[in-house]
Amino acid sequence: MSNALKLTVPEGLPFIDFEREFDFPVAEVFHAYSDPDLVAQWLGPRRVRLGIDHYDFRTGGTYRYTHTGPDGVDHVFSGGFHTVRENDFAIQTFEYDGYPDVVSIEFMTFEELADGRTRLSAHAVYPSMEARDGMAQSGMEGGLSEAYEQLEELLAGAVA
Repeated sequence: MSNALKLTVPEGLPFIDFEREFDFPVAEVFHAYSDPDLVAQWLGPRRVRLGIDHYDFRTGGTYRYTHTGPDGVDHVFSGGFHTVRENDFAIQTFEYDGYPDVVSIEFMTFEELADGRTRLSAHAVYPSMEARDGMAQSGMEGGLSEAYEQLEELLAGAVA
């Protein structure tokens, strides 16, 4: 795939950075991040089913959704959107119910590139190295790669 996910887990720092380019304008990528009906079509690995309890992508909004794996086990995620600037930037918290009281904060930048393309860059900060390592070893890279592949397919009109 020409738009591969770039994930960086820096040695000794409680951060994970990731970047992915899309062959679509910022407004379309941002819209797919902000519309819960669209989010439901791409967020998460292909092997999981996504159920959205609520998803309010705006400054002060919150979200809660459940990934149900092929084994039938639910994985619930929630957080808040602290800052959302349309077609530009978002800051959100992220918490997995399986590890309560471990909250990361994620900074996402939507950057317009030449030829109507977009670069999405994110910087996730964890409360400890243990939390960061747990996230890095959880299958995050594969799940995020699949999610962004599905987002690209959605934007191309391949997903109804």
